Amino acid sequence: MLDWFNALAPEKAEAELLACCASRAWAKAVAGRRPYGDLAALTAAARAEIAGLSWADVEEALNAHPRIGDRAAGESREAGWSRREQAGMADAAEETARAMAEGNLAYEERFGHVFLIRAAGRGAEEMLAELRRRLGNDPETERAEVRGQLAGITELRLAKLLGEEAR
Repeated sequence: MLDWFNALAPEKAEAELLACCASRAWAKAVAGRRPYGDLAALTAAARAEIAGLSWADVEEALNAHPRIGDRAAGESREAGWSRREQAGMADAAEETARAMAEGNLAYEERFGHVFLIRAAGRGAEEMLAELRRRLGNDPETERAEVRGQLAGITELRLAKLLGEEAR
C-alpha cells in the first residue's frame, strides 16, 4: 500500500505530503523518515512531527486552511479535500453561518490565526460550539488544541492520499 510513496524521490514525497499538511518542515521530516511499513507507522510519524514543529511552522500549515464556512478556492487536491471536510457547514442555518463568521473573526483577533477544527463528520452547530468553547482558552492551551486538530486533519488526508494513489 505504501510502496509507491516509499519509492518516491524525496522532493516528490514532500510535495505529496504538503497536500496533507502545508508545513514544509513537517513534509521534509516525514518524507525523511521513510520507508513506512503501514499507514499506522506513517500517521504516528506525522503526529510526532506535528508535535515537534515550531509555532512558525504550525502557522505555515494554518495559512493553507480556509475559515470554517468559507469554500476553499481552486482545483487542487487539498482544496477539494477541504470542501468535502467542511460539508457540515453547507446546510447551516443562516443564523449559525452568521455566528460562525462572527466567531471566526473574534477567534482570529484573539489568537492571530484561523480557527482550525477537524471538520469532517461534524455539523455546523457542533463546530460553532467548539469555536465558542475554544475562545475561552488561554493561548498556550489553544496552541495545544490547534496541534491536535492539525494532526487529526493530517491523518485523514494521509489516508485519502494513500487511498487515491493505491488505486
